[in-house]
Amino acid sequence: MADWARAQSPGAVEEILDRENKRIADSLASKVTRLKSDSDFTSMTSLLTGSVKRFSTMARSGRDNRKLLCGVAVGLIVVFFILSYFLSRTRT
Repeated sequence: MADWARAQSPGAVEEILDRENKRIADSLASKVTRLKSDSDFTSMTSLLTGSVKRFSTMARSGRDNRKLLCGVAVGLIVVFFILSYFLSRTRT
């Protein structure tokens, strides 16, 4: 508020107001960014929670599903190692 009292000309007042507006706008932009990241984190958490629930239900549902689940898990592990092998070969 001391800047307001010292301002002599209308141009100085406008400059002070512009600086204050920019400061407030930057503060608001950082708050909006923080809120968006919190929202993204919340939606990702709910997605992962739903996936874990479906996976748990499938694992508990019976022997045939367990065989399928084990087959898919082994297949994904094999694919992971094959991809990592090819990626390591292309880097060297």
